[in-house]
Amino acid sequence: MILHIEGKINPFYVQTLCMSFFPGVKFPEQEEAGPEVPELDLKLSEIEGGVLACARMQYRGQCEEAEKITLDLPGETREKTYKLAAGAAVLAAGNKLLNYKPSWGILTGVRPAKVASDMLNRGFSKTRVKKVLTAEYGLLARKAALAVDVALNEQKLSKDHTPQDCSVYVSIPFCPTRCGYCSFVSYTSKKLLSLIPDYLDKLCLDIEARFRTIDKLGLNVRTIYIGGGTPTILNNEQLERLLSFIESRTDVSRLEEYTLEAGRPDTVTAEKLKIAAAHGVTRTSVNPQSMNDEILCNIGRCHTSDDFLKAYEIARNSSIRCINTDVIAGLPGDTFSTFSKSFEKILSLHPENITVHTLAIKNASELRQKQNAYNMRGGDTGKCVDFYQLKSQGEGYVPYYMYRQKNTVGNYENVGYSIPGFEGRYNVYMMEEIHSILSAGAGAVTKLVDYRSTGLKDVFIQRLFNPKYPYEYLAPGREDRMDEEIEKFYADRGILK
Repeated sequence: MILHIEGKINPFYVQTLCMSFFPGVKFPEQEEAGPEVPELDLKLSEIEGGVLACARMQYRGQCEEAEKITLDLPGETREKTYKLAAGAAVLAAGNKLLNYKPSWGILTGVRPAKVASDMLNRGFSKTRVKKVLTAEYGLLARKAALAVDVALNEQKLSKDHTPQDCSVYVSIPFCPTRCGYCSFVSYTSKKLLSLIPDYLDKLCLDIEARFRTIDKLGLNVRTIYIGGGTPTILNNEQLERLLSFIESRTDVSRLEEYTLEAGRPDTVTAEKLKIAAAHGVTRTSVNPQSMNDEILCNIGRCHTSDDFLKAYEIARNSSIRCINTDVIAGLPGDTFSTFSKSFEKILSLHPENITVHTLAIKNASELRQKQNAYNMRGGDTGKCVDFYQLKSQGEGYVPYYMYRQKNTVGNYENVGYSIPGFEGRYNVYMMEEIHSILSAGAGAVTKLVDYRSTGLKDVFIQRLFNPKYPYEYLAPGREDRMDEEIEKFYADRGILK
């Protein structure tokens, strides 16, 4: 896509707006104009008390224009006025050109509930927040209501936090097979799976170093999350070793939540979950993604819906108190009929958590390489999203966290639903940047957060990255300064004074 921008606006923001209308579009520096290449001219200029935005969008021989004036809002910066004006103009031009209105309007970030939360913290009523989101940001009414509900539930879970609080993430980046949509660093070949014993050796050293730093700084661990990949790809002895090691480094009985992902039903056994429960795990995730076997086969899952039901029964019969199930809307070949049947089957099991993702296509995924493997505009996905959200809340589940990704089918969202009292707290703490997340393992990211008593507006974040691939993580002589950097962050920010 070709962009011509004049005015004080971040080009990346404009790109993400355009991707709502042209999913998956690229923005190369050099691109020749043509009927199949979308083009946008955007001009912004200051007027008295606000900003004027003029947008002209053309595609396949058609052209539409829109002009919007946005006045400065009380308490907001001129930068925000520019964004609102640009968004409104691009939204209007794209709507006229393509007869399509993105359900999230001009909101483009990962955390759409954050805007609602910020307004609630400034004393806005729920009704006023919804009105602002629909009128100023262009959200559909049901999305504005969802954003407010999520923001309120996140705020309940975020109370009573101190600068000493943190969570710990442990990465197991291995899977039995690679899903066609996979966006994570996970490895499946026999050669790479043979790295697991050495990987565990290094991982335990990494975990020990993190907890040593936690103790030195006097931090309070609220949750631990072991994710991947598929952590239950570890055999019984390997899982016992990992969980025993973590238990030897911290008092797991004091944790608010301790999660072990068991995402692939074909890796779940009664013995593994017995080991997990014995070492204090309180939450696990068994993920069907779909209850349609043909769809599962198409996306590279090597299990059936019956395999999921057996794995779920194993989890339910364990003493792990909270079970999460993941479902994906927008999978290749999925329709409203097949999705709704899948979702109703999962609801009938009454899991404590249900997380529904919308299919996000990453550049390196297998599906990205296939032509016509999926419908980026969405197809039935919008109906599926509306269905699961209404059905979940009708069954007593509440939306407690939400995020969005680039290149998501239909530009829709991912939402975690929970029976009240069983919300996945790590998800909220991580997504809403409530406190620091200290990580161990390949591909893991440590997120250091200075989020003191400044309301929920000002936050300073530093990210520290472990090597992405296991073979890099295991490279001899690799210098690891993670804990040095963690200590420096807390010292420089004066957080623990």
